[in-house]
Amino acid sequence: MSEWWRGAVIYQIYPRSFQDTDGDGVGDLPGITRRLDHVARLGADAVWLSPVFPSPMEDMGYDVSDYCGIDPIFGSLDDFDAMLERAHGLGLKVMLDQVLSHSSSAHVWFRESRSSRDDPKADWYVWANGLPDGTPPTNWLSLFGGPAWEWDTQRRQYYLHHFLRSQPDLNYHNPEVQDAMLDSMRFWLERGVDGFRLDTANFYFHDEKLRDDPADPALLGVDWAKPYDAQYHFFSKTRPENIQFLERMRALMDEYGDRALLGEIVEGKRSTSIMADYTRGDGRLHMAYSFEMLGPAFSAAHIRSRVAGFFDEAPDGWPVWAFSNHDVTRHASRWSHQGDVARLAATLLLTLPGSVCLYQGEELGQTQTDLEFHELTDPEGRQFWPVMKGRDGCRTPMVWDGSASHGGFTEGEPWLPVKPPQAARSVASQEGEPGSVLEHYRAMLALRRSRPELRHGGIHFLEAPEPVLAFVRRKGEEATLCIFNMSAEARPVQVIGAVDLAEPAGAVLEGDELHLEPNGFALMRPTQRDVRVVAD
Repeated sequence: MSEWWRGAVIYQIYPRSFQDTDGDGVGDLPGITRRLDHVARLGADAVWLSPVFPSPMEDMGYDVSDYCGIDPIFGSLDDFDAMLERAHGLGLKVMLDQVLSHSSSAHVWFRESRSSRDDPKADWYVWANGLPDGTPPTNWLSLFGGPAWEWDTQRRQYYLHHFLRSQPDLNYHNPEVQDAMLDSMRFWLERGVDGFRLDTANFYFHDEKLRDDPADPALLGVDWAKPYDAQYHFFSKTRPENIQFLERMRALMDEYGDRALLGEIVEGKRSTSIMADYTRGDGRLHMAYSFEMLGPAFSAAHIRSRVAGFFDEAPDGWPVWAFSNHDVTRHASRWSHQGDVARLAATLLLTLPGSVCLYQGEELGQTQTDLEFHELTDPEGRQFWPVMKGRDGCRTPMVWDGSASHGGFTEGEPWLPVKPPQAARSVASQEGEPGSVLEHYRAMLALRRSRPELRHGGIHFLEAPEPVLAFVRRKGEEATLCIFNMSAEARPVQVIGAVDLAEPAGAVLEGDELHLEPNGFALMRPTQRDVRVVAD
């Protein structure tokens, strides 16, 4: 097998916002097919599509009502097949977003499960009696606010939901549920998809004894914005049984040859450790990512600790790194206190060991859209406004041409607005422009593809004071020295044992003196094994 996923660059498409072709203001599968040339020209290896399955869309498709279909808003199965054929023709793999931990309450399985405690699917979801005083069975909390339990009058029990009350958790302690979900994955594998991104991959199992989650001692006294953050989620998720189901998934994938599983890990401080555990060996996930790089932390120490920490725990595991996705503030805005970080971020991300996820618009240096409350669709944003504005700001439409109506996304009224700051960062305005963020991404992806050490090599961090991050990527005799100035002020450093400043660059080399621009970087060829970076 080629193991195409090792070192791959995976481009995340948010279908609602990529390209609309029928004028209803919502992106669709024909729109994705139309724009796949952009992804191929960028140099990506694969696309990951956020959910396109039938759904009431209360959580924008992450509440699935049919795991083996296409929601009419996106098109049809024929449209999907056409998109898949076009992607494969361009050399792109296709990964689908599988939301397996929960379904929509509109799914026929849940309707049957809630109908009676004697129904054949009665145990397909997590049901429990209340405590003697009528309160929920445990203190588990929902990520979207309030208890993770909802009372159902029809069944006269509580059901578990880690997210919206319309997203009931499936009961993976029931083997029939496991079999059903594996069958749904087999449906898409038979259609030719190349892999799956697994939403909340550490949420499948809960503690059958229904023990309370303890308070997180590190957060005692902290003024948290969401109650969920106050708990250490030891019993509500990330249970040991999860591993066994991941192994069943991996066995299914292995039946189909060169396919891949990418798991999303959601668990605060333990995320790197769980990533390592879930990708260790040859029988679990192929790769995993977490939110370690998707938060406010932006420093040499943070990057080094997360990357080194992963490989210390799982030398044979495989990480995926991302700086932006559909759930977090875009990194060009999140780290804007450092200045213009778009090119630095691209260079850093694409020189890290492991695989990479790019989020649509990232290659344009796209920024977070500032939305008013009445413009929101995201339930999380509406719940926690105005302290937290939710996820809509990173989900606004892709801007193809800033001079066109709605950025060239739709001829109708878009489901979320395209505002002037976002329209200013378009594909058309950056196409062929030297120094543009788009052309920088293209150059970096081409460099990554051309240098085996950047795609498959190991990493050795060099001693360097904050805010300088330095490491060597090496595979056999091939090596690249990567140096980054993680600050908005110029930094001079002395480089001993390396020459040949490679393009693209954000630095000037004079002898062995390297002058790093604000948020500058340099990729160099080491001339000896013992490379040193000395900062003034």
